[in-house]
Amino acid sequence: MISDEAFDRLTYLRSVQPEAIAAAAKARRKTSVAEVVAAGDLFLIAADHPARAALSVGEDRLAMANRRSLLERLATALDHPRVDGVLATADVIEDLLLLGLLDGKLVIGSMNRGGLAGSAWELDDRFTGYDAPHLDAMGFDGGKMLLRIDPGDRDTRTTLEAASRAVTDLADRSLMAMVEPLPARRTATGAVTISRDADDLVHAIAVASGIGATSAHTWLKLPVVDDIERVVATTTLPCLLLGGDPGGDPDAKYEGWQRALQIPQVHGLVVGRALLYPEDGDVRTAVKRAAQLLEGGRHD
Repeated sequence: MISDEAFDRLTYLRSVQPEAIAAAAKARRKTSVAEVVAAGDLFLIAADHPARAALSVGEDRLAMANRRSLLERLATALDHPRVDGVLATADVIEDLLLLGLLDGKLVIGSMNRGGLAGSAWELDDRFTGYDAPHLDAMGFDGGKMLLRIDPGDRDTRTTLEAASRAVTDLADRSLMAMVEPLPARRTATGAVTISRDADDLVHAIAVASGIGATSAHTWLKLPVVDDIERVVATTTLPCLLLGGDPGGDPDAKYEGWQRALQIPQVHGLVVGRALLYPEDGDVRTAVKRAAQLLEGGRHD
């Protein structure tokens, strides 16, 4: 839990001492992706959903809207020694910095959040978050971009071009470029849906692997689907598994992660809502259970 005193201090600093954010980033005890990976698989907590107006978890449309609740859930997750860091937008990362929760943790900044959930331009996913120069200046470890690919929607090309530039810009600074390729389609009503068909994901991975002037620092963030072994065989790039919505059978989700973690290209988990908003509300136990899947590397 975050105490009233700590939360009041956070809001006070934000209102009267904004320079405290840069100072906290400079003072943060740092690690590196290379150091963490040398010791075992990565385990990151994702919390970049709100900036894309994606606040829902299951049937609750505003589950992620309460910022103090989100921060408390993140604090619980980050407290586990096996959690290596966070993936989030600037507002969330800066809250965590001011709360002193990111010492010794990896920090991945979310870059394109302009494809607002449910919007007419959702697939024209503009880069409205971090850029490579600011990630580098803050001493962070990389940037993440969402790359939804719909061959029937012209907006995909805009996102694809912007993502290509971002991959190059990050690589020029030796920062991780975390790319999340997802095959997308619009339904008859105009809603964007994500295909879980293995062949569709193979095509998306093939495209994402080749964007930018170099793939030397590119990692892929992938959903666990049927025939995941064949899907991951599309690339030699290091891959991380995403979590998705907490809905469905939680045991099946953990089993899917465990199976996919045996694939050589897979190097860990990047999970958000499935661990921060589990159906039983027990964040600590959900994180612990996910951490146990990674015990082939480091141990608690």
